[in-house]
Amino acid sequence: MGIDHLVKLAKRSIIQQSKHRLIFNNSISESNFVSHYQQCRVYSARSMNTSATKISKTHFFSFPFSIRKSTPSSTSAKTRIGFLAWYLGALESRPIITKSISSAVIFAAADVTSQMITMTPSDSLDIIRTLRMAGYALIILGTAQHQWFNFMGRVLPKRDVVSTLKKLLLGNFVYGPVINSAFFSFNAALQGENGEEIAARLKRDLIPTMTNGLMYWPLCDFLTYKVVPVHLQPLVNSSFSYAWTIYLTYIANLKKVSD
Repeated sequence: MGIDHLVKLAKRSIIQQSKHRLIFNNSISESNFVSHYQQCRVYSARSMNTSATKISKTHFFSFPFSIRKSTPSSTSAKTRIGFLAWYLGALESRPIITKSISSAVIFAAADVTSQMITMTPSDSLDIIRTLRMAGYALIILGTAQHQWFNFMGRVLPKRDVVSTLKKLLLGNFVYGPVINSAFFSFNAALQGENGEEIAARLKRDLIPTMTNGLMYWPLCDFLTYKVVPVHLQPLVNSSFSYAWTIYLTYIANLKKVSD
C-alpha cells in the first residue's frame, strides 16, 4: 500500500508539472502574440500617418499649383474683372479725369480708324490730327459729359419712358449743337483758322452733322438714359461715340470753306 501511494503521488506531481509547463508556454505564446499584434498596430498607424502626411502635403502643394496653372480664359476673365473693379473705383475717386481720359482714348482710336478707312496706300497716319481729336476729348468732352449727365440725373432723376424721352430731346437739341460746335471750333482753331473761317465751317458742317446725328443718336441716348446708371453714362456715351466719331473726325478735317 505504501508503494502504491508513492507511485500515485509521483504520477500526480508529474501531471501537475506538465500542466504548469503547458500553461506557462501558452501564456508566453499569448504574450508574444499580443506584443506582436501591438507592434503591428503601431507600425500600421505610423505608416498610415506617413501616407496621410504625404497625401496632405501633396494636396496642399498641388492645389495652389493647379490654380496657378489656370487656363488662359480664366486668367483673362480675372484680368477683366480686376480692370473693371479698378475702373469703377477710379470713377468714384476721380470721376472727371477718368471720364476725360476714357473719352480721349476712344476719340484717338476712332480718328485712327477714320484715317485708315479714307487713306490711300501712299498716305500715312496723321499723328497730329489724332492728337487734336484726343486733346479735344481730354480737355472739353470728358468734363462736358460729366456735367451734362449729372445735370440730367438731378433734373430728371426718373427712368420712365416720358423722362427718358425728355432727356433724349434735350440731348439732341441742346447738348448736341453746343458740343458739336465746340468740337468743330476747337479743331479748326488748332489748324490755324481764324474767327471768320471757323464761322464759315460751322455754317457749312454743323447743320448736316446734326441732321445725320438724328439718325444715330436717339436710339443710343434712349438706351443710355433708360438703362445705364448716371456715373457710367459718359463711358457708354463715349463708346457709342466711337462709330459716330469716325464720321465726325472725317467732317472736322475737311478742307476750309475758302479752299
